Amino acid sequence: MANNKSSKKRIQIAERNRLENKSYKSAMRTVMKRCFNAIGAYSDKPGEEAKANVQKNINEAFSKIDKAVKRGVLHRNNGANQKSRLTSAMKKIVDTI
Repeated sequence: MANNKSSKKRIQIAERNRLENKSYKSAMRTVMKRCFNAIGAYSDKPGEEAKANVQKNINEAFSKIDKAVKRGVLHRNNGANQKSRLTSAMKKIVDTI
């Protein structure tokens, strides 16, 4: 347990940051799942509307990942890895169709 005022404050700050980081990571994972689902839907039933949906979701996911990296929630290499996962999944489907 904290003994002095500054260490008590650091505990509060760490908890606040943990909750904020958790929110960023959760939102990022949600957007990535939505993106993978859109890619799956496009592979099942290709079309212009599905392709536009995939592109919209990819752009949204890239934005979320970049913001998480900028805020320090994710390491930049981890962010690049996640973006690479999305891009390769999209290219795999687009090239086969």
